[in-house]
Amino acid sequence: MRFLITLSTALVVFLASISPGQACTVIAVGKNATADGSVLISQTDTGQDSRIYVVHGQEFEPGSKAPVYFGIQDATNELHDDGDILGYIPQAEATYTYFHTAYSHINEHQLAIAESTTDQREELKVTRATGAQIMTIEQAMIFALQRHTKARDAARFIGELMTEYGFIPSSGDGSESLIIGDTQEAWVFEVVGVGPGWTPESGKPGAIWAAQRLPDDHATMIPNYSIIKQIDPEDSANFLVSDNYLQEAIDRGFYDPGSGLPFVWQDAYAPLTAEFATGRFWLFHTTFAPNYFDWPDRHLDGDIYKGLNQYFQTVEPLSIYPFSVKPEEKISVSDVMAFQRSVFEDTIYDITAGPQWLVPGRDEEGNFTSEFVKSPLTTPFPGRDMRELLQLTYRRPVARHRGHSGMIAQLRDWLPDEIGGVYWIFLDNPYVGPYVPMYAGNLSTHESYQVYDPEKYDERSARWAFDFVDNLLNLKFQEAIKDVRAVREPFEQAMFDRQQELEQEALALHKKDPQAAREFLTEYSNGLMEQATDMYLQLRNELIVKYSNNQE
Repeated sequence: MRFLITLSTALVVFLASISPGQACTVIAVGKNATADGSVLISQTDTGQDSRIYVVHGQEFEPGSKAPVYFGIQDATNELHDDGDILGYIPQAEATYTYFHTAYSHINEHQLAIAESTTDQREELKVTRATGAQIMTIEQAMIFALQRHTKARDAARFIGELMTEYGFIPSSGDGSESLIIGDTQEAWVFEVVGVGPGWTPESGKPGAIWAAQRLPDDHATMIPNYSIIKQIDPEDSANFLVSDNYLQEAIDRGFYDPGSGLPFVWQDAYAPLTAEFATGRFWLFHTTFAPNYFDWPDRHLDGDIYKGLNQYFQTVEPLSIYPFSVKPEEKISVSDVMAFQRSVFEDTIYDITAGPQWLVPGRDEEGNFTSEFVKSPLTTPFPGRDMRELLQLTYRRPVARHRGHSGMIAQLRDWLPDEIGGVYWIFLDNPYVGPYVPMYAGNLSTHESYQVYDPEKYDERSARWAFDFVDNLLNLKFQEAIKDVRAVREPFEQAMFDRQQELEQEALALHKKDPQAAREFLTEYSNGLMEQATDMYLQLRNELIVKYSNNQE
Protein backbone atom coordinates (compact mmCIF):
# COMPACT_ATOMS: atom_id res chain seq x y z
CA MET A 1 0.00 0.00 0.00
CA ARG A 2 2.84 2.38 0.89
CA PHE A 3 4.35 1.74 -2.55
CA LEU A 4 1.05 2.58 -4.25
CA ILE A 5 0.71 5.82 -2.30
CA THR A 6 4.29 6.78 -3.14
CA LEU A 7 3.74 5.95 -6.80
CA SER A 8 0.52 7.96 -6.84
CA THR A 9 2.24 10.94 -5.25
CA ALA A 10 5.09 10.71 -7.76
CA LEU A 11 2.58 10.71 -10.58
CA VAL A 12 0.94 13.81 -9.18
CA VAL A 13 4.31 15.56 -8.99
CA PHE A 14 5.10 14.52 -12.56
CA LEU A 15 1.81 15.83 -13.85
CA ALA A 16 2.28 19.03 -11.87
CA SER A 17 5.55 19.71 -13.66
CA ILE A 18 3.84 20.37 -16.97
CA SER A 19 6.23 22.23 -19.23
CA PRO A 20 5.86 25.92 -20.16
CA GLY A 21 5.35 24.73 -23.72
CA GLN A 22 2.00 23.22 -22.76
CA ALA A 23 0.51 26.47 -21.56
CA CYS A 24 -0.89 28.72 -24.31
CA THR A 25 -4.34 28.33 -25.80
CA VAL A 26 -5.05 30.36 -28.94
CA ILE A 27 -8.29 30.89 -30.83
CA ALA A 28 -9.20 32.43 -34.19
CA VAL A 29 -12.68 33.23 -35.47
CA GLY A 30 -13.32 34.29 -39.06
CA LYS A 31 -15.25 37.45 -39.87
CA ASN A 32 -18.39 35.55 -40.94
CA ALA A 33 -18.41 33.53 -37.72
CA THR A 34 -18.26 36.42 -35.26
CA ALA A 35 -21.18 38.29 -33.73
CA ASP A 36 -20.04 41.68 -35.05
CA GLY A 37 -18.20 40.80 -38.26
CA SER A 38 -14.73 41.30 -36.82
CA VAL A 39 -11.87 38.84 -37.06
CA LEU A 40 -10.98 37.60 -33.57
CA ILE A 41 -7.55 36.35 -32.51
CA SER A 42 -6.80 35.37 -28.92
CA GLN A 43 -4.09 33.92 -26.68
CA THR A 44 -3.88 32.90 -23.04
CA ASP A 45 -0.81 32.24 -20.92
CA THR A 46 1.89 34.17 -22.73
CA GLY A 47 5.56 34.33 -21.74
CA GLN A 48 6.80 35.43 -18.34
CA ASP A 49 7.33 39.08 -19.25
CA SER A 50 3.81 40.51 -19.05
CA ARG A 51 4.97 44.14 -19.27
CA ILE A 52 3.34 45.91 -22.21
CA TYR A 53 4.57 49.08 -23.85
CA VAL A 54 4.30 50.80 -27.21
CA VAL A 55 7.25 50.73 -29.62
CA HIS A 56 6.75 53.54 -32.10
CA GLY A 57 7.56 53.19 -35.76
CA GLN A 58 10.93 54.49 -36.92
CA GLU A 59 12.89 55.27 -40.07
CA PHE A 60 16.32 53.80 -40.75
CA GLU A 61 19.16 54.48 -43.13
CA PRO A 62 19.45 52.10 -46.10
CA GLY A 63 21.72 49.19 -45.27
CA SER A 64 20.93 49.26 -41.55
CA LYS A 65 20.80 46.01 -39.58
CA ALA A 66 18.18 44.85 -37.08
CA PRO A 67 19.41 42.78 -34.10
CA VAL A 68 17.96 39.32 -33.48
CA TYR A 69 17.43 38.80 -29.75
CA PHE A 70 17.19 35.76 -27.50
CA GLY A 71 15.59 36.58 -24.14
CA ILE A 72 12.59 38.70 -25.10
CA GLN A 73 10.40 36.75 -22.65
CA ASP A 74 12.70 37.28 -19.65
CA ALA A 75 10.88 39.46 -17.10
CA THR A 76 14.02 39.91 -15.01
CA ASN A 77 15.60 42.04 -17.74
CA GLU A 78 15.19 45.80 -17.70
CA LEU A 79 12.07 46.99 -19.50
CA HIS A 80 13.70 47.68 -22.89
CA ASP A 81 16.35 44.96 -22.65
CA ASP A 82 15.51 42.04 -24.94
CA GLY A 83 18.45 39.83 -23.96
CA ASP A 84 21.34 38.46 -25.99
CA ILE A 85 21.95 39.41 -29.61
CA LEU A 86 22.37 36.25 -31.70
CA GLY A 87 22.77 37.96 -35.07
CA TYR A 88 21.33 40.54 -37.44
CA ILE A 89 18.98 40.78 -40.40
CA PRO A 90 18.51 43.65 -42.87
CA GLN A 91 16.53 46.47 -41.28
CA ALA A 92 13.41 47.90 -42.92
CA GLU A 93 13.69 51.51 -44.00
CA ALA A 94 10.51 52.25 -42.02
CA THR A 95 8.73 50.24 -39.31
CA TYR A 96 5.21 50.29 -37.89
CA THR A 97 4.19 50.96 -34.31
CA TYR A 98 3.37 47.87 -32.24
CA PHE A 99 2.67 46.79 -28.65
CA HIS A 100 5.69 45.00 -27.16
CA THR A 101 5.44 42.18 -24.62
CA ALA A 102 6.75 38.61 -24.21
CA TYR A 103 4.90 37.68 -27.40
CA SER A 104 4.04 40.90 -29.21
CA HIS A 105 0.50 40.73 -30.53
CA ILE A 106 -0.72 43.71 -32.54
CA ASN A 107 0.43 46.70 -34.56
CA GLU A 108 -1.12 50.01 -35.56
CA HIS A 109 -2.58 48.54 -38.78
CA GLN A 110 -4.64 45.81 -37.09
CA LEU A 111 -2.25 42.98 -37.88
CA ALA A 112 -2.47 40.61 -34.91
CA ILE A 113 -0.59 37.44 -33.96
CA ALA A 114 -1.23 34.83 -31.25
CA GLU A 115 1.26 32.11 -30.27
CA SER A 116 1.08 28.57 -28.90
CA THR A 117 4.16 26.43 -28.30
CA THR A 118 3.60 22.92 -29.62
CA ASP A 119 5.23 19.50 -29.42
CA GLN A 120 7.71 18.32 -32.04
CA ARG A 121 9.63 15.11 -32.62
CA GLU A 122 12.85 14.61 -30.70
CA GLU A 123 14.95 14.56 -33.88
CA LEU A 124 13.83 18.12 -34.72
CA LYS A 125 14.77 19.78 -31.44
CA VAL A 126 17.74 22.13 -31.18
CA THR A 127 19.32 24.43 -28.61
CA ARG A 128 21.73 27.35 -28.82
CA ALA A 129 24.53 24.88 -28.05
CA THR A 130 23.68 22.38 -30.79
CA GLY A 131 22.95 24.54 -33.83
CA ALA A 132 23.46 27.90 -35.47
CA GLN A 133 19.74 28.72 -35.64
CA ILE A 134 18.94 32.21 -34.25
CA MET A 135 15.28 33.03 -34.97
CA THR A 136 12.82 32.60 -32.09
CA ILE A 137 9.13 32.84 -32.76
CA GLU A 138 8.68 35.95 -30.59
CA GLN A 139 11.44 37.76 -32.49
CA ALA A 140 9.88 36.80 -35.81
CA MET A 141 6.51 38.07 -34.58
CA ILE A 142 8.07 41.46 -33.79
CA PHE A 143 9.70 41.71 -37.20
CA ALA A 144 6.38 40.85 -38.87
CA LEU A 145 4.44 43.45 -36.85
CA GLN A 146 7.03 46.09 -37.70
CA ARG A 147 6.94 45.39 -41.43
CA HIS A 148 3.55 44.05 -42.49
CA THR A 149 -0.16 44.91 -42.48
CA LYS A 150 -1.69 41.72 -43.93
CA ALA A 151 -1.86 38.26 -42.36
CA ARG A 152 -0.91 36.33 -45.49
CA ASP A 153 2.17 38.46 -46.09
CA ALA A 154 3.18 38.16 -42.44
CA ALA A 155 2.85 34.35 -42.55
CA ARG A 156 5.09 34.08 -45.62
CA PHE A 157 7.59 36.56 -44.15
CA ILE A 158 7.88 34.65 -40.86
CA GLY A 159 8.37 31.44 -42.80
CA GLU A 160 11.16 33.04 -44.83
CA LEU A 161 12.86 34.27 -41.66
CA MET A 162 12.73 30.77 -40.22
CA THR A 163 14.17 29.03 -43.26
CA GLU A 164 16.95 31.61 -43.80
CA TYR A 165 18.06 32.16 -40.21
CA GLY A 166 16.97 28.89 -38.61
CA PHE A 167 14.20 28.32 -36.06
CA ILE A 168 15.31 27.98 -32.44
CA PRO A 169 12.85 27.19 -29.64
CA SER A 170 12.71 29.60 -26.71
CA SER A 171 9.86 28.15 -24.65
CA GLY A 172 11.15 24.72 -23.73
CA ASP A 173 12.20 22.73 -26.77
CA GLY A 174 8.92 22.73 -28.67
CA SER A 175 7.86 23.75 -32.12
CA GLU A 176 5.57 26.76 -32.59
CA SER A 177 2.13 27.60 -33.95
CA LEU A 178 0.81 31.06 -34.69
CA ILE A 179 -2.55 32.46 -35.65
CA ILE A 180 -2.02 35.57 -37.74
CA GLY A 181 -5.01 37.80 -38.47
CA ASP A 182 -6.00 41.07 -40.09
CA THR A 183 -9.39 42.65 -40.65
CA GLN A 184 -10.21 40.26 -43.49
CA GLU A 185 -8.75 36.85 -42.71
CA ALA A 186 -6.73 34.63 -40.39
CA TRP A 187 -3.95 32.14 -41.08
CA VAL A 188 -2.59 29.28 -38.99
CA PHE A 189 1.22 29.09 -39.23
CA GLU A 190 3.19 26.11 -37.89
CA VAL A 191 6.95 25.70 -37.78
CA VAL A 192 9.17 22.82 -36.64
CA GLY A 193 12.93 22.61 -36.38
CA VAL A 194 15.47 20.74 -38.44
CA GLY A 195 17.44 19.48 -35.45
CA PRO A 196 21.05 19.99 -34.34
CA GLY A 197 24.00 20.69 -36.60
CA TRP A 198 22.36 23.15 -39.01
CA THR A 199 24.35 26.14 -40.24
CA PRO A 200 23.44 28.89 -42.71
CA GLU A 201 26.41 27.79 -44.82
CA SER A 202 24.80 24.38 -45.38
CA GLY A 203 22.49 25.92 -47.95
CA LYS A 204 19.60 23.98 -46.44
CA PRO A 205 16.44 25.53 -44.94
CA GLY A 206 16.74 26.14 -41.19
CA ALA A 207 13.12 25.18 -40.50
CA ILE A 208 10.10 23.35 -41.89
CA TRP A 209 6.84 25.27 -42.00
CA ALA A 210 3.30 25.36 -43.36
CA ALA A 211 0.43 27.83 -43.17
CA GLN A 212 -3.28 27.37 -43.83
CA ARG A 213 -6.02 29.95 -44.21
CA LEU A 214 -8.99 29.80 -41.84
CA PRO A 215 -12.34 29.78 -43.71
CA ASP A 216 -14.20 33.02 -43.01
CA ASP A 217 -17.17 31.22 -41.45
CA HIS A 218 -15.05 28.96 -39.23
CA ALA A 219 -13.30 29.07 -35.87
CA THR A 220 -10.27 27.16 -34.68
CA MET A 221 -8.24 26.59 -31.53
CA ILE A 222 -4.64 25.49 -30.90
CA PRO A 223 -3.96 23.79 -27.53
CA ASN A 224 -0.17 23.40 -27.77
CA TYR A 225 -0.54 20.85 -30.54
CA SER A 226 -0.41 20.94 -34.32
CA ILE A 227 -3.75 21.30 -36.14
CA ILE A 228 -2.73 21.44 -39.84
CA LYS A 229 -3.57 18.16 -41.55
CA GLN A 230 -3.57 17.53 -45.32
CA ILE A 231 -1.92 20.21 -47.44
CA ASP A 232 -2.54 21.19 -51.05
CA PRO A 233 0.47 23.31 -52.07
CA GLU A 234 -1.16 24.01 -55.44
CA ASP A 235 -3.99 25.81 -53.63
CA SER A 236 -2.01 29.00 -53.05
CA ALA A 237 -5.13 30.85 -51.88
CA ASN A 238 -5.33 28.63 -48.80
CA PHE A 239 -1.86 27.15 -48.24
CA LEU A 240 1.70 28.39 -47.94
CA VAL A 241 4.59 25.96 -47.37
CA SER A 242 8.35 25.82 -47.15
CA ASP A 243 10.08 24.10 -50.06
CA ASN A 244 11.13 21.22 -47.79
CA TYR A 245 7.76 20.64 -46.10
CA LEU A 246 7.32 17.17 -47.66
CA GLN A 247 10.84 16.05 -48.51
CA GLU A 248 12.09 16.41 -44.92
CA ALA A 249 9.34 14.06 -43.75
CA ILE A 250 10.27 11.53 -46.41
CA ASP A 251 14.02 11.77 -45.77
CA ARG A 252 13.57 11.37 -42.01
CA GLY A 253 11.19 8.42 -42.31
CA PHE A 254 8.19 10.33 -40.99
CA TYR A 255 6.21 9.63 -44.18
CA ASP A 256 6.38 6.89 -46.79
CA PRO A 257 5.07 8.08 -50.16
CA GLY A 258 4.80 4.45 -51.23
CA SER A 259 2.30 3.68 -48.49
CA GLY A 260 -0.64 4.92 -50.51
CA LEU A 261 -1.66 7.11 -47.59
CA PRO A 262 -2.01 10.89 -47.92
CA PHE A 263 0.63 13.11 -46.35
CA VAL A 264 -0.74 14.56 -43.10
CA TRP A 265 1.41 17.35 -41.66
CA GLN A 266 0.11 16.80 -38.11
CA ASP A 267 0.98 13.09 -38.20
CA ALA A 268 4.38 13.62 -39.77
CA TYR A 269 5.86 16.29 -37.53
CA ALA A 270 4.01 16.07 -34.20
CA PRO A 271 4.51 13.24 -31.69
CA LEU A 272 1.63 11.39 -30.06
CA THR A 273 -0.49 13.82 -28.09
CA ALA A 274 -1.80 13.72 -24.52
CA GLU A 275 -4.72 15.05 -22.50
CA PHE A 276 -3.11 18.46 -22.05
CA ALA A 277 -4.13 19.00 -25.69
CA THR A 278 -7.06 16.65 -26.31
CA GLY A 279 -8.94 17.98 -23.28
CA ARG A 280 -8.93 21.45 -24.77
CA PHE A 281 -9.71 20.16 -28.27
CA TRP A 282 -12.76 18.48 -26.75
CA LEU A 283 -13.80 21.54 -24.75
CA PHE A 284 -13.56 23.92 -27.71
CA HIS A 285 -15.55 21.74 -30.08
CA THR A 286 -18.24 20.77 -27.59
CA THR A 287 -18.61 24.46 -26.65
CA PHE A 288 -18.90 25.97 -30.11
CA ALA A 289 -19.94 23.03 -32.32
CA PRO A 290 -21.65 20.53 -30.00
CA ASN A 291 -23.60 18.84 -32.80
CA TYR A 292 -20.76 18.56 -35.32
CA PHE A 293 -19.81 15.11 -34.04
CA ASP A 294 -20.85 12.59 -31.42
CA TRP A 295 -18.19 13.86 -29.04
CA PRO A 296 -17.02 11.73 -26.09
CA ASP A 297 -19.16 12.22 -22.99
CA ARG A 298 -16.99 13.96 -20.42
CA HIS A 299 -19.61 15.96 -18.55
CA LEU A 300 -20.03 14.95 -14.92
CA ASP A 301 -23.79 15.44 -14.71
CA GLY A 302 -23.57 15.24 -10.93
CA ASP A 303 -21.33 12.15 -10.80
CA ILE A 304 -18.26 13.33 -8.90
CA TYR A 305 -16.58 9.93 -9.33
CA LYS A 306 -16.79 9.89 -13.11
CA GLY A 307 -13.39 11.53 -13.52
CA LEU A 308 -11.77 8.80 -11.40
CA ASN A 309 -13.15 6.04 -13.61
CA GLN A 310 -10.44 6.38 -16.22
CA TYR A 311 -10.49 2.81 -17.53
CA PHE A 312 -13.94 3.41 -18.97
CA GLN A 313 -13.30 6.82 -20.51
CA THR A 314 -13.20 7.13 -24.27
CA VAL A 315 -9.76 7.72 -25.79
CA GLU A 316 -10.63 9.42 -29.05
CA PRO A 317 -8.48 9.57 -32.20
CA LEU A 318 -7.13 13.04 -32.86
CA SER A 319 -8.54 12.82 -36.38
CA ILE A 320 -12.06 13.58 -35.12
CA TYR A 321 -10.99 17.16 -34.43
CA PRO A 322 -10.93 19.10 -37.71
CA PHE A 323 -8.54 21.88 -38.64
CA SER A 324 -11.43 24.28 -38.07
CA VAL A 325 -15.17 24.11 -37.56
CA LYS A 326 -18.21 26.25 -38.31
CA PRO A 327 -19.59 27.40 -34.94
CA GLU A 328 -23.29 26.80 -34.42
CA GLU A 329 -23.76 30.32 -33.06
CA LYS A 330 -21.85 33.49 -33.86
CA ILE A 331 -18.96 34.04 -31.44
CA SER A 332 -18.48 37.32 -29.58
CA VAL A 333 -15.56 38.85 -27.70
CA SER A 334 -17.30 37.96 -24.44
CA ASP A 335 -17.64 34.33 -25.60
CA VAL A 336 -13.89 34.13 -26.14
CA MET A 337 -13.31 35.75 -22.75
CA ALA A 338 -15.50 33.11 -21.13
CA PHE A 339 -13.57 30.33 -22.86
CA GLN A 340 -10.27 31.84 -21.78
CA ARG A 341 -11.55 31.68 -18.20
CA SER A 342 -12.60 28.05 -18.44
CA VAL A 343 -11.37 25.57 -15.83
CA PHE A 344 -13.34 22.62 -17.26
CA GLU A 345 -16.33 23.24 -14.99
CA ASP A 346 -18.57 20.18 -14.53
CA THR A 347 -16.42 17.89 -16.65
CA ILE A 348 -14.14 14.98 -15.78
CA TYR A 349 -11.25 17.47 -16.04
CA ASP A 350 -12.72 19.73 -13.33
CA ILE A 351 -10.18 19.51 -10.52
CA THR A 352 -12.70 21.01 -8.05
CA ALA A 353 -15.20 18.19 -8.61
CA GLY A 354 -13.26 15.36 -7.00
CA PRO A 355 -14.43 13.72 -3.78
CA GLN A 356 -11.14 14.73 -2.12
CA TRP A 357 -12.63 18.18 -1.52
CA LEU A 358 -15.69 16.94 0.40
CA VAL A 359 -15.98 17.82 4.10
CA PRO A 360 -18.77 17.40 6.68
CA GLY A 361 -21.48 20.02 6.36
CA ARG A 362 -22.59 22.33 9.15
CA ASP A 363 -25.98 23.70 10.14
CA GLU A 364 -26.69 27.36 10.89
CA GLU A 365 -25.35 26.97 14.41
CA GLY A 366 -22.11 25.51 13.14
CA ASN A 367 -22.83 21.93 14.16
CA PHE A 368 -21.78 19.08 11.88
CA THR A 369 -24.47 17.42 9.79
CA SER A 370 -24.56 14.04 8.04
CA GLU A 371 -24.27 15.75 4.65
CA PHE A 372 -20.91 16.16 2.89
CA VAL A 373 -20.28 19.44 1.08
CA LYS A 374 -17.49 21.01 -0.95
CA SER A 375 -14.80 22.57 1.24
CA PRO A 376 -14.55 26.39 1.20
CA LEU A 377 -10.91 25.83 0.24
CA THR A 378 -11.88 24.11 -3.01
CA THR A 379 -10.06 25.86 -5.84
CA PRO A 380 -9.52 25.20 -9.54
CA PHE A 381 -5.90 26.29 -9.00
CA PRO A 382 -4.51 24.11 -6.20
CA GLY A 383 -0.77 24.51 -5.80
CA ARG A 384 1.61 21.59 -5.90
CA ASP A 385 1.53 21.11 -2.13
CA MET A 386 -2.26 20.94 -2.11
CA ARG A 387 -2.30 18.54 -5.04
CA GLU A 388 0.14 16.24 -3.29
CA LEU A 389 -1.80 16.40 -0.03
CA LEU A 390 -5.14 15.54 -1.65
CA GLN A 391 -3.61 13.37 -4.39
CA LEU A 392 -5.26 15.38 -7.12
CA THR A 393 -4.40 14.68 -10.75
CA TYR A 394 -3.50 17.92 -12.48
CA ARG A 395 -5.54 18.66 -15.59
CA ARG A 396 -4.29 21.60 -17.58
CA PRO A 397 -7.23 24.04 -17.90
CA VAL A 398 -7.52 27.01 -20.25
CA ALA A 399 -7.18 29.56 -17.43
CA ARG A 400 -4.04 29.16 -15.35
CA HIS A 401 -3.03 30.86 -12.12
CA ARG A 402 0.43 31.53 -13.55
CA GLY A 403 -0.92 32.75 -16.85
CA HIS A 404 1.43 35.76 -17.12
CA SER A 405 -0.92 37.62 -19.51
CA GLY A 406 -3.17 37.11 -22.50
CA MET A 407 -5.31 38.91 -25.01
CA ILE A 408 -8.11 39.07 -27.52
CA ALA A 409 -7.55 41.09 -30.70
CA GLN A 410 -10.79 42.40 -32.19
CA LEU A 411 -10.05 43.42 -35.79
CA ARG A 412 -12.65 45.49 -37.68
CA ASP A 413 -12.50 46.78 -41.24
CA TRP A 414 -15.33 49.30 -41.00
CA LEU A 415 -13.36 51.64 -38.74
CA PRO A 416 -10.00 53.35 -39.16
CA ASP A 417 -7.17 51.14 -37.96
CA GLU A 418 -6.49 53.34 -34.94
CA ILE A 419 -10.03 52.68 -33.67
CA GLY A 420 -10.92 49.39 -35.34
CA GLY A 421 -8.29 47.28 -33.61
CA VAL A 422 -9.13 46.56 -29.97
CA TYR A 423 -6.47 44.82 -27.93
CA TRP A 424 -8.25 43.33 -24.92
CA ILE A 425 -5.54 42.52 -22.34
CA PHE A 426 -5.49 40.59 -19.07
CA LEU A 427 -2.54 40.10 -16.74
CA ASP A 428 -1.77 37.08 -14.55
CA ASN A 429 -4.86 34.82 -14.29
CA PRO A 430 -7.90 35.56 -16.51
CA TYR A 431 -10.13 33.71 -14.04
CA VAL A 432 -9.32 36.39 -11.47
CA GLY A 433 -8.15 39.58 -13.16
CA PRO A 434 -10.01 41.97 -15.48
CA TYR A 435 -9.67 42.58 -19.20
CA VAL A 436 -8.83 46.12 -20.30
CA PRO A 437 -9.18 47.38 -23.89
CA MET A 438 -6.36 49.16 -25.67
CA TYR A 439 -6.68 50.44 -29.21
CA ALA A 440 -4.36 49.87 -32.15
CA GLY A 441 -3.73 53.59 -32.36
CA ASN A 442 -2.90 54.08 -28.69
CA LEU A 443 0.25 56.08 -28.07
CA SER A 444 1.26 54.50 -24.75
CA THR A 445 0.27 52.14 -21.96
CA HIS A 446 -0.15 53.04 -18.30
CA GLU A 447 2.90 52.68 -16.06
CA SER A 448 1.16 50.01 -13.97
CA TYR A 449 1.17 47.67 -17.00
CA GLN A 450 4.87 48.34 -17.61
CA VAL A 451 6.07 47.49 -14.09
CA TYR A 452 6.76 43.88 -13.13
CA ASP A 453 9.70 42.03 -11.63
CA PRO A 454 8.88 38.43 -10.62
CA GLU A 455 11.60 38.64 -7.95
CA LYS A 456 10.45 41.87 -6.30
CA TYR A 457 6.96 42.99 -5.23
CA ASP A 458 6.03 46.46 -6.44
CA GLU A 459 2.92 48.39 -5.38
CA ARG A 460 2.90 50.19 -8.74
CA SER A 461 2.50 46.95 -10.71
CA ALA A 462 -0.86 45.82 -12.09
CA ARG A 463 0.48 42.29 -12.49
CA TRP A 464 1.44 42.14 -8.81
CA ALA A 465 -1.94 43.61 -7.79
CA PHE A 466 -3.84 40.90 -9.66
CA ASP A 467 -1.45 38.17 -8.52
CA PHE A 468 -1.78 39.23 -4.87
CA VAL A 469 -5.55 38.90 -5.06
CA ASP A 470 -5.16 35.58 -6.89
CA ASN A 471 -3.05 34.23 -4.03
CA LEU A 472 -5.37 35.58 -1.33
CA LEU A 473 -8.23 33.56 -2.82
CA ASN A 474 -6.59 30.48 -1.33
CA LEU A 475 -7.66 31.68 2.12
CA LYS A 476 -11.26 30.75 1.30
CA PHE A 477 -11.63 30.39 -2.44
CA GLN A 478 -15.31 29.50 -2.69
CA GLU A 479 -16.33 32.69 -0.90
CA ALA A 480 -13.52 35.03 -1.97
CA ILE A 481 -14.07 34.46 -5.70
CA LYS A 482 -17.54 35.96 -5.24
CA ASP A 483 -15.91 39.12 -3.89
CA VAL A 484 -13.66 39.24 -6.95
CA ARG A 485 -16.57 38.87 -9.36
CA ALA A 486 -18.56 41.52 -7.53
CA VAL A 487 -15.79 43.98 -8.35
CA ARG A 488 -14.64 42.74 -11.75
CA GLU A 489 -17.91 42.08 -13.53
CA PRO A 490 -19.37 45.61 -13.20
CA PHE A 491 -15.99 47.01 -14.29
CA GLU A 492 -15.95 44.92 -17.46
CA GLN A 493 -19.64 45.40 -18.19
CA ALA A 494 -19.17 49.16 -18.04
CA MET A 495 -16.46 48.86 -20.70
CA PHE A 496 -18.74 46.90 -23.02
CA ASP A 497 -21.61 49.32 -22.40
CA ARG A 498 -19.37 52.29 -23.15
CA GLN A 499 -17.57 50.83 -26.18
CA GLN A 500 -19.88 51.91 -29.00
CA GLU A 501 -20.36 55.44 -27.67
CA LEU A 502 -16.65 55.82 -27.00
CA GLU A 503 -15.71 54.71 -30.50
CA GLN A 504 -18.22 57.06 -32.07
CA GLU A 505 -16.61 59.92 -30.17
CA ALA A 506 -13.19 58.76 -31.32
CA LEU A 507 -14.42 58.46 -34.93
CA ALA A 508 -15.78 62.02 -34.88
CA LEU A 509 -12.44 63.24 -33.57
CA HIS A 510 -10.56 61.15 -36.13
CA LYS A 511 -12.34 62.84 -39.03
CA LYS A 512 -11.06 66.20 -37.81
CA ASP A 513 -7.73 65.24 -36.26
CA PRO A 514 -6.48 61.62 -36.22
CA GLN A 515 -3.83 62.44 -33.62
CA ALA A 516 -6.47 63.84 -31.28
CA ALA A 517 -8.44 60.59 -31.64
CA ARG A 518 -5.36 58.57 -30.71
CA GLU A 519 -4.74 60.75 -27.67
CA PHE A 520 -8.40 60.40 -26.64
CA LEU A 521 -8.31 56.59 -26.82
CA THR A 522 -4.93 56.44 -25.08
CA GLU A 523 -6.23 58.50 -22.19
CA TYR A 524 -9.30 56.25 -21.93
CA SER A 525 -7.32 53.00 -21.92
CA ASN A 526 -4.65 54.26 -19.56
CA GLY A 527 -7.36 55.43 -17.20
CA LEU A 528 -8.87 51.94 -17.18
CA MET A 529 -5.47 50.36 -16.51
CA GLU A 530 -4.92 52.67 -13.57
CA GLN A 531 -8.44 52.04 -12.31
CA ALA A 532 -8.03 48.26 -12.55
CA THR A 533 -4.78 48.37 -10.60
CA ASP A 534 -6.22 50.58 -7.85
CA MET A 535 -9.37 48.47 -7.71
CA TYR A 536 -7.40 45.27 -7.08
CA LEU A 537 -5.14 46.92 -4.50
CA GLN A 538 -8.28 47.87 -2.60
CA LEU A 539 -9.71 44.39 -3.11
CA ARG A 540 -6.48 42.96 -1.73
CA ASN A 541 -6.92 44.96 1.46
CA GLU A 542 -10.54 43.87 1.83
CA LEU A 543 -9.72 40.18 1.34
CA ILE A 544 -6.93 40.32 3.92
CA VAL A 545 -9.34 41.68 6.51
CA LYS A 546 -12.31 39.53 5.55
CA TYR A 547 -10.51 36.19 5.41
CA SER A 548 -7.65 36.65 7.86
CA ASN A 549 -7.12 34.17 10.68
CA ASN A 550 -8.73 36.69 13.02
CA GLN A 551 -12.03 35.57 11.53
CA GLU A 552 -13.52 32.17 12.44
